Formats: sequence, C-alpha cells, structure tokens
Amino acid sequence: MLLSDVVDASSDVGATSSRLSKVARIATLLGVAGHDDADLISVVVSWLSGELPQRQIGVGRAALKSLPKPAEASTLTVAEVDTMLTQIGAVTGKGSQARRSQMIAALFAAATEPEQTFLRRLLAGELRQGALIGVMVDAVARAAAIPAPVVRRAAMLGGALPAVAAAAIGNGPEALAAFTLQVGRPVGPMLAQTAGSVADALEKLGGEAIFEAKLDGARVQIHRRGDDVSIFTRSLDDVTTRLPEVVEATLALPVTDLIADGEAIALRPDGRPHRFQVTASRFGRAERSDQPLSVFFFDLLHLDGADLLDAPAIERAAALDGIVPDRFRVDRLITTDPEAAQQFLDATLAAGHEGVMAKSLTAPYEAGRRGSGWLKVKPVHTLDLVVLAVEWGSGRRTGKLSNIHLGALDPTTGEFVMLGKTFKGMTDEMLDWQTARFTELAVNGTAGYVVQVRPEQVVEIAFDGVQGSTRYPGGMALRFARVLRYRDDKSPADADTKESVRAFYERD
Repeated sequence: MLLSDVVDASSDVGATSSRLSKVARIATLLGVAGHDDADLISVVVSWLSGELPQRQIGVGRAALKSLPKPAEASTLTVAEVDTMLTQIGAVTGKGSQARRSQMIAALFAAATEPEQTFLRRLLAGELRQGALIGVMVDAVARAAAIPAPVVRRAAMLGGALPAVAAAAIGNGPEALAAFTLQVGRPVGPMLAQTAGSVADALEKLGGEAIFEAKLDGARVQIHRRGDDVSIFTRSLDDVTTRLPEVVEATLALPVTDLIADGEAIALRPDGRPHRFQVTASRFGRAERSDQPLSVFFFDLLHLDGADLLDAPAIERAAALDGIVPDRFRVDRLITTDPEAAQQFLDATLAAGHEGVMAKSLTAPYEAGRRGSGWLKVKPVHTLDLVVLAVEWGSGRRTGKLSNIHLGALDPTTGEFVMLGKTFKGMTDEMLDWQTARFTELAVNGTAGYVVQVRPEQVVEIAFDGVQGSTRYPGGMALRFARVLRYRDDKSPADADTKESVRAFYERD
C-alpha cells in the first residue's frame, strides 16, 4: 500500500462532515490494507487517528520548519514510512539531533507535496480530519464485518484500537476473544462528561451521587501482579521506572493482583498541590525534577482474580476502601443534598484542587469511553485576549482560518504578549466569520500557513489554568484554552493584561 492511498483517504475524510461517509471511506482503505498486508492495518489506524505507532520519535515542530523540495511522483509505501519513523525514533547519543534531521530530510524528499503535508501534521500532532475514535471503531467494525459494540469492547480492554483492528480484519471475530482485561496490559481509561454545577450533576445522576475530589495531578493506571508493578499514563505510556513512590505505595497494599485508577501529584508540605508542571516534569522525557509524588487511588478495575469493570461504582468503592488506607484515597462524599455537595466542592477548591467528580452509584467502569456515569464539575476561568495571528486549518477546516494566537496586553510596553494558541470551541459559523474578519485584519496578506493580523480583535477565552512556559515570550501559557465568543463590544485596550494572567498563575 502506498502512502498516497492513506493521504487520499485522510483528505476525503476531512472533506466531509458525514459520519457515514467517513466510516465508509476508512473501512474501504482498511479493507485494501488487510488484503495487501494485515500488518499494515494497525499502522493505518494509528495514522488516521492522528497518532504514531512509535508514540514519540524525538521530532518536534522545529525540525519540520525547513523541508526539502517535494518529490513529483508517489513512491513511498506505508511499510517504508513506518520503518523509517521507527529508525528515526531509535537514534540516540551524541549527534543524534543532526542524524534525525538528515533522516527526516530524506523521508520528506521522497514525499510528494500532499504527502509532506500529511506527514508534517502527523508528526506535529496536528492531523485533524475528523477520524475520531467512534468513527474509527465503526470503520474497523465495517471492514471486519463484526458488530461495532464487540470491536469497541475489545478496544477498551485491549488498550489500543490499532491492535484490535489488525486482529479483527486480519483474523476475524474469533481473534477478539484474546482482548480481555489482563493485569499488566493497560486499558483505555473511563472519561467524564461535564456538569455545570453540583446540583446539575445530582439531577443528571438521579438525585444521589458519589462526589470525589478532582486533583490537578497526572492520572495513572496501576497494575500489580505479585511483586511486579506497572504504571501507565492515561495515554497508556509505561512510566513505571519514573514513579518509584507509586510502586512502593502499591506494593504496601494487602493484595496479590490489582488494576486501579489513581492520581499522582506533587504536594507542598502543607498538603496543597504544586503547580501541575511540577508533577508533569516527572513524566516527561526531559530532565525531571526530584520533587516526590503522592498517589491517591479512586477506582478499582480488578482485584485478586475478580474483574470489577461491570460492578456498580458503589461496590468498586467499597472494594477499594477495603484495601487502600485513607491517606492514599481521594476525598469522597456520597450525598443527595446539593448544599452538602456544594460545601464539598468549595472545600476541595479551597485546598487548591481542580473541582469534583460526580459519579453514579450504579455506573459500571466504561473503559475507554466518556460515560454518562461520570461528570466533572469545576469552575471556568475566562480572559479577554487579543488575536495576534491565525493559522490556516486542515481537514474539515481546510480553507478556513482556524487556530488563533492569543495575546495579553503588557501595560509597560503597550504591546501584546503571546500566551498560546487554540482551535477549540469554534462552531462552523464562527469559523466562517473569523476567516472573513482576519482576512480583513491581515498585515501582509493571507499567504503562508500563519497569517499575522493587526491586534484589534478581542476574544473571550475559557481555560483551566496557567502554567509556566519557555515557548512563549510571556513565560506563561494557558491550559486547555477554548473560544467562548468574540467580543466586538471591547477594544484591545480593554483586554486583560499580562498581570491579570500572572495572578491566575500565582494562584495555581
């Protein structure tokens, strides 16, 4: 299979808003991949999901700024590209950056212009063509002629849809029997939907709920079989060697086998959390801090030979309480009273945490899904910022000015300081409007990937927090920024200042 086959499919998927059309197009491609070489199926599924099978290969945006002239004809195969990416990721030692650059240049020199665009977005984590997990599951099911719920369950328990796709399309439905809950093999974590308030959460969950403190740490999935402990991130990366404190706490539990959900977090001596970056530094590939981490368990998926995925949440909580001491569990309240729930939220926020999770007492653990049985409740912070530049979109947003660069006013200079980018929260109508608006504000025309604009448009941004950043000149960046609305009623002089942003940073 040629790389161009995947690129064409990606373009087709991005060009349509029809879910059925997306599913059909991907299923057709997967069928061809299975016919050519079943080993390619997992690669294609990973790529169309915007991910690399290798996870990280040490190539960032900076390495993709200057690329060679594209090839005139498509010759690269999927297998060749996958092998080259594996080889690039394996380069280490002195001079590794230069060697990776040479290998990247060789790869891109053999790629046509559309293939270069696809690879650049894939490597930069910016491949957004609408092939979300639900679409991919349905496409795999269609290509394999297997009911979608069967594929979805296998993907949840197997931890990765690409492997499930390869088994299902290559070997049929019988192959999915191997994808069961296993200690040592990570599964997709259950995710939460959002509620506007604790009262809203109680109403949605039937009038009674389990409320748990939502810590601003790093989610971890912990597996133990005897004296062997494995720890995985929410993206299923193995970080066991980086978290000896979590290993030690897990080995102290009176169990033989378990799979548990938890949160690893760096705490100050007074028990308040450090900034999220302090915790995150223990997980990255870069130099890590020596700040110790604490672990707090909040769910139990397996205990000494018994799977608990389908057990009600209240039963899983009781099983967790039976093996985990109070000091290693998140704070919890079971109530029907909105006032008591609000007091619990207020106390959690006062302790420096994000908010609360509200959980149905009867909900099973829906691995890999954003289930309705979990609702997150946390305050929304907003800032009025100024758009400094905007990037042309890709996939469904091709031809639209999409990703906006955000700036806060620096009163000492009168200039705007960049704090990050976002493409989230934009409706189709908003994209149409901002494409016209920023075309009017373009400083030097709209050619090029990034369009610089006059700093005149104010936008209201919601965000979860502020973290330190060496990437942006202001030394800070917004976490999970998304557009709420454009503020035509405000001028740039009315925008929030760098000091306003710093106040959030210091509060965190």
